[in-house]
Amino acid sequence: MALQSKQIFVNLPVKDLNKSIDFFTAIGYEFNPQFTDQKAACMVIGENIFAMLLVEEFFQTFTKKELTDATRSTEVIVALSADSRAQVDEIVNKAFAAGATPAKDPVDHGFMYGWSFQDLDGHLWEFLHMDQGAVPQE
Repeated sequence: MALQSKQIFVNLPVKDLNKSIDFFTAIGYEFNPQFTDQKAACMVIGENIFAMLLVEEFFQTFTKKELTDATRSTEVIVALSADSRAQVDEIVNKAFAAGATPAKDPVDHGFMYGWSFQDLDGHLWEFLHMDQGAVPQE
């Protein structure tokens, strides 16, 4: 039997929690106040998908490893689906307006379109739309 998770919580260290909350609010996300305080914020990505934005010092209490400077190296790319190509563009453009920096130019594979950015702490976020009907059949 395959292991099946019910929810996903992506934990990300941030330098300034309030700036991060403002940034992600500007691109359309909401936060669960029940799990948000001065050390952490629970960003609601989907029904069962959350990003926990943790102040670096608090994040450090969960690991013995050194934190990575996401502006200089990459450990993960958070990839999220969008309902359309237009929605991909809308989200990424909102991110740029809120202070994000480009990660890569838009990529169009015909059946899949994606665009990515770096958030205020350098974490990579990619939004993509896939047209299931146009996926090449092998």
